[in-house]
Amino acid sequence: MKTVSPTLQATLTELDPELIAIRRDIHAHPELSWHEVRTTELLGNRLVDAGLRVRRLPGTGLLADLGPDDAAYRIALRADLDALPVVERTGLPWASRTDGVAHACGHDVHTAAALGAGLALSRYAAQLTEAGAAVRLLFQPAEETVPGGALRVIQEQGLVGVDEIYGLHCEPTLDVGQVGLRVGPITAATDGIEVTLHGTGGHTSRPHLTQDLTFALAKVIAEVPAILSRRVDPRAGLSVVWGSVHAGGALNVIPANGLVGGTLRVLDADVWEDAGALVSEVVHQVVAPYAVHVDIDYTRGVPPVVNAADSVDVLRDAVRMAGAVETPVRQSLGGEDFAWYLTKIPGALARLGTRAPEGRTYDLHQGDFSIDERAVIGGARVLAGAVVAAATRARGGVPSPDVSLR
Repeated sequence: MKTVSPTLQATLTELDPELIAIRRDIHAHPELSWHEVRTTELLGNRLVDAGLRVRRLPGTGLLADLGPDDAAYRIALRADLDALPVVERTGLPWASRTDGVAHACGHDVHTAAALGAGLALSRYAAQLTEAGAAVRLLFQPAEETVPGGALRVIQEQGLVGVDEIYGLHCEPTLDVGQVGLRVGPITAATDGIEVTLHGTGGHTSRPHLTQDLTFALAKVIAEVPAILSRRVDPRAGLSVVWGSVHAGGALNVIPANGLVGGTLRVLDADVWEDAGALVSEVVHQVVAPYAVHVDIDYTRGVPPVVNAADSVDVLRDAVRMAGAVETPVRQSLGGEDFAWYLTKIPGALARLGTRAPEGRTYDLHQGDFSIDERAVIGGARVLAGAVVAAATRARGGVPSPDVSLR
């Protein structure tokens, strides 16, 4: 694989304008989870044109294969397709044209980078075959859902025959050209919680004659996170944060129903295993004095992404070949359904720097989230490099320091 690198470098550079254009197109036409129809069609057509074997998944998303079916070693590259229900506020010419939907998490960048790696590598199918290697691109729907679209890909046999998997996620706290790596857990486990309270309702002048449901709901909001912080080892990093509250519609009416929803995030996988039962216990204890009925919808989400040490070594090789700078990063409280892949096969997720040097630090899931577009080709180089490095290591070699994808 070493011999293709100088030409692969030129190919990636040649693809840069097309990848930027595709990224802007996807950014301007964001689609919510499980509805990534246009994006899937765009990618599928381009990959077929490049000679990859494309299989569209039920609904949305696709798999694209390059190299022999009987390859001795197959490397997967994953990208997520879905956008968020967020109003875009960037004011860019390629800003979202869909009201209330935006690529505010950088999935358009992930998609364009993986596409670029696949298109570049497709020109070297013969060399891949000679090396006994193959590549599978996983363009996955619904990462933003719980428990995530990765489970659909696994259910549809997307990992069959795959030996290891790699992916990227935008990191707005790192400059473009930096890539964050970490051995072991790099994200947190993430679950969804909805607590619904039921009472008979009544007049606010007589709370003693009914169940003061709004007061009980407020107790859930304030006290459940506080109690959990005293029931769990602080080193586990457990956090409950509420994102939605709904109750009542009139100032002088105690409602009969109310709901609060949020997420539980935890760094420790062992604590995550028992988190659902503990939340249920604590919620019932908190509302017991108020005689309300409680329903808890606890949605088990995703485990932590746990990067394999050998796979991080592959990414180190890839970062070097891409001419990027490796940067150590801490485990975050964000959740990523890439974790489900790593429960089946080894692999690693890297953090792709997107901040313009000396520029503003944006945040994910915000309507003004913006990137330095050099991250797109940088991500493509890292992913292509991961394939070169993994294929080389699978044959018992180590990529030479003089191999470059810049």
